[in-house]
Amino acid sequence: MITAYQGRHVGAHRAPTGRAARHSQTGHLLSRALHRMLLSVVAIVATAAASAAGFAPPTRPQIPVAAVTTGPMAVARAAELARYRDNSNASSLVEAHRYRVQRASARAHRQKTAAAALATARADAAAAVLRARAEAVVALTQARAAAATRAARKSERQGLLARAQSNPRAVGRLLAADRGWEGEQFDCLDSLWNKESGWRWDADNPSSDAYGIPQSLPGSKMASVASDWETNPTTQIKWGLNYISSRYGTPCSAWAKSQAVNWY
Repeated sequence: MITAYQGRHVGAHRAPTGRAARHSQTGHLLSRALHRMLLSVVAIVATAAASAAGFAPPTRPQIPVAAVTTGPMAVARAAELARYRDNSNASSLVEAHRYRVQRASARAHRQKTAAAALATARADAAAAVLRARAEAVVALTQARAAAATRAARKSERQGLLARAQSNPRAVGRLLAADRGWEGEQFDCLDSLWNKESGWRWDADNPSSDAYGIPQSLPGSKMASVASDWETNPTTQIKWGLNYISSRYGTPCSAWAKSQAVNWY
């Protein structure tokens, strides 16, 4: 009887049973675990290299540096990055320090300028106060001097008027000065009344009834000034000055008339 051919390894591929089957399954699992571990190691190395080059995938968690062994280029790159960070931090610190120094300097400059301006303002104010006080003292001195002058003139005037009969010429100068007739104008008045009456308050012209210092004709006209015209030289002089002002304008014009026609 001829038996059919079943191959070279008849029975070689029969499913293992028992202990042999368990060993086979364990070997298969170990192979798969080693395969996964190898893939993980490759992925870790690739990730470390990419991270060192600056291309780390954003979705994968970073692996601690201590768990990865990197190459010389990655170490150099990491050192360079560290130096760059150190330099950047140092530059930032220098810039911050420079900024603080500049701010402090500007603040000190502003404070110094403000202090100088305040000192100048205070000095100007003190100088202004001193000037004002000095001007006030000068003004007060001048006012007192003017008041003293006016008081002296008033006293002199009152004395002259009180003693008019003893010095009518002085009264005539005083009253003429009240009208602004001084200098040449008073000289003309002096010449005119020296000719008319010699400055005598009781000068009487019996041929014409002219009377007094200005030789009023008649003498009673001087009553328009005061009733004491007969004895008071001041009343006579006031009337005579009014007459010259209204008739001739100035004593020199009246004197010219008197020289021309021997009367005024």
